[in-house]
Order: sequence, then structure tokens, then C-alpha cells
Amino acid sequence: MIRVLLADDQSLVRAGFKALLDAQPDIEVAGEAADGEEAVRKVGELRPDVVLMDIRMPLLDGLAATRRITGDGDLKDVKVVMLTTFELDEYVFEAIRSGASGFLVKDTEPDELLRAVRAVVDGDALLSPGVTRRLIAEFAARSKEPATDDALSQLTEREREVMALVGIGLSNEEIARRLVVSPLTAKTHVSRTMVKLGARDRAQLVVLAYESGLVRPGWLG
Repeated sequence: MIRVLLADDQSLVRAGFKALLDAQPDIEVAGEAADGEEAVRKVGELRPDVVLMDIRMPLLDGLAATRRITGDGDLKDVKVVMLTTFELDEYVFEAIRSGASGFLVKDTEPDELLRAVRAVVDGDALLSPGVTRRLIAEFAARSKEPATDDALSQLTEREREVMALVGIGLSNEEIARRLVVSPLTAKTHVSRTMVKLGARDRAQLVVLAYESGLVRPGWLG
């Protein structure tokens, strides 16, 4: 059973998400929070698998709350998905850099929300349709100039290649087809790369790919 915490200051939004999630046989809403402080506290108490976190909330915003959660070693298995009202949210990229596993716009289709919850539990990066690769590239370009990263020196040539493909948004299956290997082999390369670089999940691997200069905005092939 996948346990979800809903963090949003709008009770109507929480009610809608709760009704959808609780109707699934493999998902349950473990708790709700109306502000960032309450979200952090309840994550510590309930240890949910996934937090659906609104970016803009009172007392403590979703970005700061996410930093607290992902920065707590005891909560390393908790995945945070940011909820935004607008696709071009200025905090989206910063949220992913802070440890969020991805983001969704609030008017996402129900099926996409359910896929999102299941995907992040499996360790996949989640990027909402219509935002995906180009928005990540845009925020990556604004974040800072690519820096030479000695950490990449520990990667094999194939792992660097795989990391670049993750950076442009390809799934394990797409990477497998591109490199003519099995999906399991592609997944293994991705996992080893994440371990070597200390990446929390695929979303952070995307960020590292841009920040290291391994991938540049516009390389969406």
C-alpha cells in the first residue's frame, strides 16, 4: 500500500485528491496538512511514501518544507512531488534541486496524478506533461553556468552516456532502445550512476547532468 500525505492550504483541493487516491486499491491518504510547518511535522510522525506538496502555503512554503524533509536523513525514503498552479512556476527547478522528485500542475488529469504517485515510489523522476524537458532545460540554464564537476570523473564512458540521456528526459526503455541494450541493463546503468553521484533519484540526476555541463539546454534529441 502506498501511503500519501496531502499538503495544501486549500481544503477543496485536498478533498478532491483524497477522494481520488483513496479510491485506488494500492494507495491510501495517510494524512493532510494545511501549511508547510504542519506538513514537516506530519511527515515525521506518519512517514508517508509520497508527499503531494503545494509550493505556496502559509507559515512555511512548500519549497522550504521540502528542504527540511529531504535534508533529514531519517526521511530519505519519503518522496516529495510539488504541486503548482501554473506551469511556468519560478520555483519548480529550485524545488527539484532541493530534493523534490518532480512536480505536477494542479489541473493534471486524474490518471496522470495516479501514475505520478506510483512512479515516484519506484524511483522515477516525475515531470508534468506540457512542462517536462523544455522547462527543466530553461530553469537549468538560468540556475548557473555549467561547472566542471570532478564527480563525473568516476563515471564510466557508458554511465556518462546514460546520464546524458536521462538528462534529456528519456525513460529506461527509451535509453535501452537508443543504446541497443536491454531495459534491465539501462536501469542498472542509471542506478549505478545515481549511487556514484549520490543522487536521491532521477530528478536530481537530471539536475546534475545540466549543472555539470554534460547536457546543455536545447539538447532534447
